[in-house]
Amino acid sequence: MTIQKSRAETEIRFPTDFVWGAATAAYQIEGAVTEDGRGPSVWDTFAHTPGKVLGGDTGDVATDHYHRFREDVALMASLGLTAYRFSVSWSRVRPDGTGPVNPKGLDFYRRLVDTLLEAGVQPWPTLYHWDLPQALEDAGGWPARDAAYRFAEYAQLVCDAVGDRVVNWTTINEPWCAAFLGYASGDHAPGRRDPEASLRAAHHLLLGHGLAAQALRGERRRIGASVNLYAVSPASEAPEDVDAARRIDGLQNRFFLDALLHGRYPEDVLADVDRFDLGVQDGDLDLIGGSVDQLGINYYNRFFVTGQEGAAPAITSPFAQASPWPGSEHVGFVQVGRPVTAMGWEIDESGLAEVLTRVAEDYPSVPLYVTENGAAFDDVVADGENGEGPHVDDPDRVAYIDAHLRACHTVISAGVPLRGYFAWSLMDNFEWGWGYAKRFGLVYVDFLTQARIPKTSARWYSSVIEQGGLGRMGT
Repeated sequence: MTIQKSRAETEIRFPTDFVWGAATAAYQIEGAVTEDGRGPSVWDTFAHTPGKVLGGDTGDVATDHYHRFREDVALMASLGLTAYRFSVSWSRVRPDGTGPVNPKGLDFYRRLVDTLLEAGVQPWPTLYHWDLPQALEDAGGWPARDAAYRFAEYAQLVCDAVGDRVVNWTTINEPWCAAFLGYASGDHAPGRRDPEASLRAAHHLLLGHGLAAQALRGERRRIGASVNLYAVSPASEAPEDVDAARRIDGLQNRFFLDALLHGRYPEDVLADVDRFDLGVQDGDLDLIGGSVDQLGINYYNRFFVTGQEGAAPAITSPFAQASPWPGSEHVGFVQVGRPVTAMGWEIDESGLAEVLTRVAEDYPSVPLYVTENGAAFDDVVADGENGEGPHVDDPDRVAYIDAHLRACHTVISAGVPLRGYFAWSLMDNFEWGWGYAKRFGLVYVDFLTQARIPKTSARWYSSVIEQGGLGRMGT
């Protein structure tokens, strides 16, 4: 299927220097988990623990990107991507997180960066996308302060390898998930359920970011972090619901934004969790605050919350059993009847405009990037006609991305310094606790044969990039 439109039909134009990208994460795509000196991460251990991942799936092979990265980069170039956001596997670079460096691991990322640059695609590495080396978890994990210092050492190693060729760096991705799904609810690796440990992990992830930013700092390098933000609305005007919205907004959004951009934690959030020790030491927040040159925002949906009894928890994994909200375990989540993705998440593009506008208005001005946005749907491969090969038509994903890009354009027109957009995800992959049951990709992956099939959304997105904008809705 070919999607084309003339420039005359392009009704919405983005800035000419707007970054058009797609994103992935190492454990979700690389595979090769025991090859060339890579050590185990917490996700290797977690995925191999019965009952933690749907279907018993693991990332052992994933989409075999480790061996197929040249094919995948060629695919990116064919789609016209101007940037590719990928994560580096810490345990591939430093297998136990502290000891000797693995030269073959660094060489893989050197080759990936060079291949991207040769293809005209800018590399945007993320240093931490949840795959802590298992040896560091055994030593205490992110709740232990030492993890932050080891992270800074690892950041320096990667910078030494490719820092002369990489401009845009992300230190940590979605620290809320790493801390609270990993250490409070146990829905993600390492699967611990300890509210105080989760709060200490959140602080040490931010401390690790600040220390890594120091290590990465250099001429031409721009340092950022990516946070997953939600527009949070009370389910009603009842005082319990209004307070619930304040609590969830505080721990989901303001905890990280205030630390990164103001150098402090919100007083009301600290009051909500005052029975826990976060492990904050003198000077920590001075190091964290103002440490970003740009900020990545990951957005998928809006939260409607209630403090009244009877509401369901947020959908965080197929096996969710505990709350990821220390100090606010009573808060529930409601749906309001909007269409949903295959994850059960209601689609609300207005929430993206809301969070982008809020960050621009409430915090010191920094360039913003949507570093993840996308949707899972139940994609089906159909046989091609007239000599065409198999294809995947995914109009719901096209509509989702189209609507969210329009929200992006609206806020840019209003003066929000939004500089780029990365679709999640480049290709179908290992979707954490959901295994291979959920597909977010622009590119369909047959997990048995590893065949890549660009979906209609991939070709549509390519056309958007080529034209620098959008036509009539869905075109």
